[in-house]
Amino acid sequence: MTSSYSLSSIRNTTKSEALLVAQKSYLFFPKQRLCVFSNETQFPKKDFLVLKPQISSSFSFLRLKNSSFTHPFAALSSFAESDGDKKSENFEVKSHQENAISSEEEGDLPGMAQAFHISSSTASAISICIALAALVFPFFMKSLGQGLVLKYKILSYVTILFGFYMAWNIGANDVANAMGTSVGSGALSLRQAVVTAGILEFLGALSMGTHVTSTMQKGILVANVFQGKDTLLFAGLLSSLAAAGTWLQVASYYGWPVSTTHCIVGSMVGFGLVYGGTGAVFWSSLARVTSSWVISPLLGAVVSFLVYKCIRRFVYSARNPGQAAAAAAPIAVFLGVAGISFIALPLSKNLTIALGQAITCGAIGAFVVDRIIRGQLGHLLAKASSKEPEPEPETTDAKNIGFLSDIAGPKGTQLKIVYGVFGYMQVLSACFMSFAHGGNDVSNAIGPLAAALAILQGGLSGADIVIPNDVLAWGGFGIVAGLTMWGYRVIATIGKKITELTPTRGFAAEFAAASVVLCASKLGLPISGTHTLVGAVMGVGFARGLNSVRAETVKEIVTSWLVTIPAGAIFAVVYTWIFTKLLAYIL
Repeated sequence: MTSSYSLSSIRNTTKSEALLVAQKSYLFFPKQRLCVFSNETQFPKKDFLVLKPQISSSFSFLRLKNSSFTHPFAALSSFAESDGDKKSENFEVKSHQENAISSEEEGDLPGMAQAFHISSSTASAISICIALAALVFPFFMKSLGQGLVLKYKILSYVTILFGFYMAWNIGANDVANAMGTSVGSGALSLRQAVVTAGILEFLGALSMGTHVTSTMQKGILVANVFQGKDTLLFAGLLSSLAAAGTWLQVASYYGWPVSTTHCIVGSMVGFGLVYGGTGAVFWSSLARVTSSWVISPLLGAVVSFLVYKCIRRFVYSARNPGQAAAAAAPIAVFLGVAGISFIALPLSKNLTIALGQAITCGAIGAFVVDRIIRGQLGHLLAKASSKEPEPEPETTDAKNIGFLSDIAGPKGTQLKIVYGVFGYMQVLSACFMSFAHGGNDVSNAIGPLAAALAILQGGLSGADIVIPNDVLAWGGFGIVAGLTMWGYRVIATIGKKITELTPTRGFAAEFAAASVVLCASKLGLPISGTHTLVGAVMGVGFARGLNSVRAETVKEIVTSWLVTIPAGAIFAVVYTWIFTKLLAYIL
């Protein structure tokens, strides 16, 4: 069949009858008719929605017309459906000419190249540069040990590489907590998310990473059991890094978001049980950790459900949803910044002064965000205000709308404003979470690393050790490297595979997760950030209906949670046995 079909002939095609006009074909929809046309046939762009063939393992890129938001993962339905599950219009797909790589070439590319839409040679060059840096940089670190004999320097070098491996896997898996929802909703592209998270994660690890850590991580093991057994303890610390990193790599490969803290805990438990006995484990601490499997996702789901319902009730049901969103954003920023300042970063020990400073910080943050929104979206807000408000559906009485009522989403200019406002909000919350994550979770990699180095250098005299700045920077580099090379896998799960996300849904999930983690940490509740965010994304899906959550994906994620601690324990036992044999030969 040739490609000589005219525009008129294709317009006359009935229903879903398809025309195969060339090998390299593209789908287009002319007014609800599904046809196929080749790139050799020219049609007016405005008349058609053009779709290139989708490769199952790659990411399709959809862009909302006249909007800066790019939706990297979702199929057409993500933005085509508003939050009221009504289909929006004015979507276009990037043409074949705009993509640097053809669909046929993409199918043969490795995952990293497909995710970032770069050539395989560029992806390989990035990976090689990261690998060379990881092998060379340790020689310039003071923590490698000055004046040590050769065998201890070699062991220090190997230990530093083990710490990098753990940090790399933290970046590949855990950073999705901060950026997954932003990428899934279209607030950030994958490249923007990786660059932003990479910078903030590194700065957070270097500036906020703890300088003092417990030798027995997370209070899981009884330190006295291993006194005088430095070689065994060194092997156990190395095995914990290797075991946790191994399981994180397996989970990242399949796109499972698991808790890095639970990986370390499982590794420590396995090592302690086999080599220290049942008395070497604080079982009450382990019980608190396992209870977070239920507490974290449950709290995240409940809070995100309420936040999303509030958005639909008080923004979507307003006569001018765009103005309502613009007015709600500063309020949310005020609450968030003030809460963070008061709970997590108190500027004074005096309650009155701390409260006043928190309110001041919140007010400044709200003012700045309001100015940004008015500056960036002012023309749309003016356009929406100049128009007569759209009549409300006859079936909807604003006074009788309940909190759980199903409310149709806005359309047209109002939809662009609402998505724009919450897109900015989501980017801000993602940036904060990335910075905080770098400061908090880097200790999962550098804690055992610093303790192992202290043993080799004879500096482990008590329960606490000092972590040097170069080790903090090393952990930050490892996180950024893992995020760059493999982070897209778990980001895809968080952002797309659990439920469809838009800026409003993504903000609800992220805001709820941050709030729960912040408050629970202050109250001392056993909370996992990963589990909380997954629960929050599920809560947003449940707010749209039970069928909006993909049960198969949730089942896989929960199974991976249950297996994390046992898997870490088993790997740790195997690695410790191997390392003790090697160390006995070396030392």
